[in-house]
Amino acid sequence: MLADWNDMLILGLNGNVSAAGADVVPNLNELYMHDAAATLVRDGVLVAAVEEERLNRIKKTTKFPSNAIRECLAAAGAKPADVDAIAYYFPEDFFDDIFQQLYTEHPSVPTRYSREMILERLRVDLGWAAPPDILHYVPHHLAHAMSTYYRSGMREALVVVMDGAGERNCTTIYRSDGAELFEIASYPVPKSLGMFYLYGTRHLGYGFGDEYKVMGLAPYGDPSTYRDVFSTLYSLGPNGTYELIPRGGVVFRMTTILREHGLQPRRRGEPFTQAHMDFAASVQETTEQIAMHVIGYWARSTGLRNLAFGGGVAHNSTLNGRILTSGLFDEVFVHPASHDAGSSEGAALVVARERGERVWPLPRLTNASLGPDLGDVDSLERTLKSWSPLVDVERPDDIVEATAHLLAAGEAIGWAHGRSEFGPRALGNRSILADARPKENQTRINAMVKKRESFRPFAPVVTAEAAGDYFDLPETVGHHDFMSFVVQVRADRRELLGAVTHVDGSARVQVVTEETNPRFHRLVTRFGELTGTPVLLNTSFNNHAEPIVQSVDDVLTSYLTTSLDVLVIEDFVVRRRTELPLALEDFTIGFRPVTRLVRRLADVSAGRPGAPEVSHEIYLDHTSGPRATISAAMYELLTHADGVTPLGSLGIELTGELLTELYDLWQGRFVTVAPVGDGAGSAP
Repeated sequence: MLADWNDMLILGLNGNVSAAGADVVPNLNELYMHDAAATLVRDGVLVAAVEEERLNRIKKTTKFPSNAIRECLAAAGAKPADVDAIAYYFPEDFFDDIFQQLYTEHPSVPTRYSREMILERLRVDLGWAAPPDILHYVPHHLAHAMSTYYRSGMREALVVVMDGAGERNCTTIYRSDGAELFEIASYPVPKSLGMFYLYGTRHLGYGFGDEYKVMGLAPYGDPSTYRDVFSTLYSLGPNGTYELIPRGGVVFRMTTILREHGLQPRRRGEPFTQAHMDFAASVQETTEQIAMHVIGYWARSTGLRNLAFGGGVAHNSTLNGRILTSGLFDEVFVHPASHDAGSSEGAALVVARERGERVWPLPRLTNASLGPDLGDVDSLERTLKSWSPLVDVERPDDIVEATAHLLAAGEAIGWAHGRSEFGPRALGNRSILADARPKENQTRINAMVKKRESFRPFAPVVTAEAAGDYFDLPETVGHHDFMSFVVQVRADRRELLGAVTHVDGSARVQVVTEETNPRFHRLVTRFGELTGTPVLLNTSFNNHAEPIVQSVDDVLTSYLTTSLDVLVIEDFVVRRRTELPLALEDFTIGFRPVTRLVRRLADVSAGRPGAPEVSHEIYLDHTSGPRATISAAMYELLTHADGVTPLGSLGIELTGELLTELYDLWQGRFVTVAPVGDGAGSAP
């Protein structure tokens, strides 16, 4: 007997229980409960989903997703009391074991466990006195599997989850008969391909969350250079089995053998050599070899011709492209939020099933625009007006027509419209757009906005009607809505699409349809009518120091701290009024909850002649948070800033040098800038 599910509202969560301004224990490891997010499911329908990073502005944040919960409830027009159940994306005992380990390392921290602390965060942050039994815990890989399978639109399917680690497993294989998921195999954590790739990422001077950079570097390298070396790190066995050698100690073995072959780990900031590129190519090739060995075996042994792929490894779009061309499947689906953020949705679906909800059958997910919108026209106009000392605003009769002409004229544009996307890709609602044809647009956008490595490719977006004219799309149905697959640019189009064709002739393509995103589809179509090429460069709207923009203020901040030519936000075209340094005297300077100011005496024992007696620093107090040395004058200014008083009224002499330093801190997101009355954040 099915429950009365017509009014059932289930909230899925992931992340840890840290408050906005402090971690639950000092120096919390970045791998503990990352990608915090909230998802709201009503009657099996995905109502809203947003990552906490979009709201607290900390990349891959581990903080408790209080802001995300608030936005999900608002999207549904619901109150906390309307929620029937809360689903969490790991088992309770696993979560509590982690806390016990942390308490052992930090004996001064009071011993408390997850259920109590989650309920406390709900009460303190949201005023929600939730009962203890509202909270349900879900196995991690099952949460991943539910999100990707139940959004695939498939019936019978092979479901593969690959990530860094669940409770005990790094890979879990399921099959579905059209209604239920059945686990048929699993691989223990010491065999983790996610961790293997992370080890390789760290050898290249990067950290957790930078794996996609290694994927972008790999095509510049030759995997044969280190193929024999990497072959000593693993062995493939029968029936889809494999070993990483030595068991559980690959990172140490990798370090040793690479040093033996003359390749030292790259230090962050050092230039990349050809050896580094060859190493990246070997990391990618090895990951693909093992993953295809596993997936291929289970595809053949089950005879299933549909694949739903989830977990963090499923964001390796190069691997996904290889799956598409393997001939193993008729159809492949990859969830747009395959990383841990998406498991918040899967956890909610698991609890929905347990409570009798009919979460299947569901249509395939084709639109990831599940986050908060930009507000109504009146509020948007008010916000734009409050920024008027810095920007000019106009409202064309036809915003798509005006934008298409700007793009055709060579402008690089920030484009913000509607609800934000769930997942790490900008898919036409929080995007930076440019002409995909000129090769120089790749370096131009990097210099204007990203300040990132020159080797990293930009993605193209193409209309569904023209996709086959520009890209070699495999016969296997891949669903290219979410930039999940790397495919080949047609050989006769590679020179034309210079800004989005990678060094190996590939591209991580997005195909947009009129049904999934009418405004964006019309823009790409109209650009094609003006230029003859319905393809745009599409990259995420953010600078190097922040997650993808979410709110109107985020959009304006990102535009004003980059060199983008024009901003298009909903139906408005926005342009800067001033050159650098910006005239910020009438704006307030504030701080994020994690901003810290430090004043310390210099180390006089170092005996450096002329060394300053006092140094000043600003940093963001979260895992891997950045730091910057600041001048004494800037320290004084920031100690006076309160998020309320205009900069020009603080009684500080605003020299050009000081304003430039302030702009740099704003660009690095150490401080916030807001119009008077908006509130820029309290003192650190």
